[in-house]
Amino acid sequence: MSTEKYYVGIDLGGMSAKGGLFSPEGKMVAKSTVKTCKEEGFAVTAKNLAGLAREVCELAKVPLSQLGGVGVGTPGIIDGANGIVVAWTNFDWENVPLAAEMSKNLGGIPVKISNDANAAALGEAKFGAGKKFTDSITITLGTGVGSGIIIGGKIFEGFRGGAGEAGHMTLVVGGIPCTCGRRGCFEQYASASALIRDTKKSMFEHKDSAMWKIAPDPEEVNGVTSFTAAKEGDKAAQEVVKNYIMYLSEGILNLVNCFRPQAIIIGGGVSGQGEYLLQPVRKYVDEHLFVGFDRIPLSIVRAQLGNDAGIWGAYALAAND
Repeated sequence: MSTEKYYVGIDLGGMSAKGGLFSPEGKMVAKSTVKTCKEEGFAVTAKNLAGLAREVCELAKVPLSQLGGVGVGTPGIIDGANGIVVAWTNFDWENVPLAAEMSKNLGGIPVKISNDANAAALGEAKFGAGKKFTDSITITLGTGVGSGIIIGGKIFEGFRGGAGEAGHMTLVVGGIPCTCGRRGCFEQYASASALIRDTKKSMFEHKDSAMWKIAPDPEEVNGVTSFTAAKEGDKAAQEVVKNYIMYLSEGILNLVNCFRPQAIIIGGGVSGQGEYLLQPVRKYVDEHLFVGFDRIPLSIVRAQLGNDAGIWGAYALAAND
């Protein structure tokens, strides 16, 4: 029997958790999901996540004795060093020992945890768009703005896992109210949700806009609507896209001036616009940066791993001695 170890990476979400089993060669050889919900409580969720790890092993016919460890990317503020979820408000978790509880359910197999956005950033850094770099920041443009900072190939968590919440940098003092309770946060201007809100606002201000042809019902508006109309030459849509790119770029500028990574990796649904989004972002950032690209190069690239970034990052977390 081989003594080489397999590892499991799990991406925990509010409605489901995805798990992947990785071979000693670093290939994902099995994948499955399990439903999650707040009402189950911490102990049941930990047991179910351990069950997910067992399931992917069974799918690949790998005995649990060959499992070297499990990594979990979970929402919330995470104290990775101690394996504790300091706070996950959506599930009402506070100071819960997720790593220890899962390990107990797995007969003592080591479990490591980190914030889900951090795990996704680690996945991109190790196996995706950032694998050429030691220092990168991944920004995910979805319902909110997720972010993870990788320095020297490792997650920068800050004290008790509180770092890396770029979505809650203030871009506009006294600006749009945020779900965090403050105003003017980055995610209120650069998330897909913000883009949809601004697209609808522009549509009602410009009833002749081509955006109405793309989305006759405002409820059909999504993160692509304004970009599609902008590419067709619609002036109102172009203004929406221009403002979105400005705010996204300003947030990136703040991060680059603070951390000076080699790369900014952009993921999430809006990143699907590819170079139509990235090229003007690069131009804006280069023109406004404290020290420009000519003296300190910066790559701004699209994420590569999609929805599996968190699984890959959790695997890296588990496999890293």
